[in-house]
Amino acid sequence: MTVSFVGTAYHGFQRQKNALAVQNVIEDALTAILGQQTLIVGCSRTDTGVHAREFCLSFRTSCSIPCEGLVKAMNGMLPGDIAVRDCCDADDGFHARYSCIGKEYEYLIYTGPTRDPFWHDRALYYPYSFRTDTVRYAASFFEGRHDFTSFCGADGLKEDNCRTVTATSVTKSDDMISVRISADGFLYNMVRIIVGTLIDVNEGRKAPDSIPVIIDGRDRSLAGATAPSHGLYLNRVFYP
Repeated sequence: MTVSFVGTAYHGFQRQKNALAVQNVIEDALTAILGQQTLIVGCSRTDTGVHAREFCLSFRTSCSIPCEGLVKAMNGMLPGDIAVRDCCDADDGFHARYSCIGKEYEYLIYTGPTRDPFWHDRALYYPYSFRTDTVRYAASFFEGRHDFTSFCGADGLKEDNCRTVTATSVTKSDDMISVRISADGFLYNMVRIIVGTLIDVNEGRKAPDSIPVIIDGRDRSLAGATAPSHGLYLNRVFYP
């Protein structure tokens, strides 16, 4: 099942005991519609306030409701900030998380001279000039396989912190900056720390070609601040 959601009202995707998460809401709706306790597996965890344009999940059910009917029933029950986009029968070995071979995130930065209420909690408000070409050049250094320890929150470090970034882009359309990063996987807060570092590059606190030094240093203190969560979108999810 593919869903989209605005994460503003939720404490991330993963089920929480003492806070409302997207998983809680979807599982409650599925359980009510299918008439049986239904647990789902998500393709990723997301932080509080992070959004998703394409989020894949998987579950098992013995219910005979066809996928098309399930989509309609779910969208009739879910709140307006969560929607089911598609549903299909999967192979028996499919797993939304472990079958995933890559993801693309997008971070939006609104640079208009005044706040736009329609982008409130949807993009980082940054009313300053943006050196798109310079930041794009800096972002290109993230491509390839690297140890991203410098770009991981302290609670998210693993035994293996290497990831392969397959593509980066930095584009400007009117007052909106889009930073997109595709990779075979991401560490905790990795995209948000990358964006915070690119903002340092934009403001001249870091040189564009200092990115390899920061990567090689494997030290979180070398990178920039963690950008706020509300500008981040899980944009696409890739499967074989």
